[in-house]
Amino acid sequence: MSLSGLGDTGKAQPPPALFPAPESDTPTPVRRRGGAPQNGPAQGDDAGRQLVFFGADAAEPTVADLAGLLAGPGEVVRMGGTARLSVQVDAAWRVHVLVAELASRGLAASWQPTEGERHAVRTSYTRVLKPLAAAWLHGTAKRPPAAFHLTGRRLRLWLAAAGSPEPPDCFLLRLGADDQECWEPIGVALAAAGLAGTLLGPGEGGPAYRITGRRRLARLAELVGGPPPATPPQAWPT
Repeated sequence: MSLSGLGDTGKAQPPPALFPAPESDTPTPVRRRGGAPQNGPAQGDDAGRQLVFFGADAAEPTVADLAGLLAGPGEVVRMGGTARLSVQVDAAWRVHVLVAELASRGLAASWQPTEGERHAVRTSYTRVLKPLAAAWLHGTAKRPPAAFHLTGRRLRLWLAAAGSPEPPDCFLLRLGADDQECWEPIGVALAAAGLAGTLLGPGEGGPAYRITGRRRLARLAELVGGPPPATPPQAWPT
């Protein structure tokens, strides 16, 4: 499949029209100025300030970063010795960003319009995604691995797929509606990253984690890096 996307008919489709113009499982050690390499997430009150060293720009993109999509509404399925990753998004700009992110990791992607003016972005079946599927699937159920943690690149992908601002000082990171077993451990991973959030159930506008407060939003902005070019104003934490 090409990066422009193929529909069920097999004919090439252009990417959906945009709005009117206006990392691996183990973080790469980063040497702090004047100190020794730091190999794990910081603990205590300094966690938020030090975790920026593991932000989206701290390492090269890897396939393991795609765990960020699975922390949100992304799905992975297996077929033989291969696997495919897919995620439904609610805006055309998200399609453009995700296709580019997948391409940067050597994965061709396609997209299709779905019901409710949504779009499904998906990879081809590939052996490259087999380890990700093995880590996250228990039978057919999605569940984070025991050592799951959130890096800047993982958060960036989650935000690109399913993050949205909630003025004045909140940001929502949406979850998979049928992934109840994931919600609690994902919240633990957010808290460990210095982004403790409030879990909103389906009846409260979720499922999603609400990240509240200027300090946490500033931390989120540091971790995910600057907005991708296709992102509309106000859709990315700054």
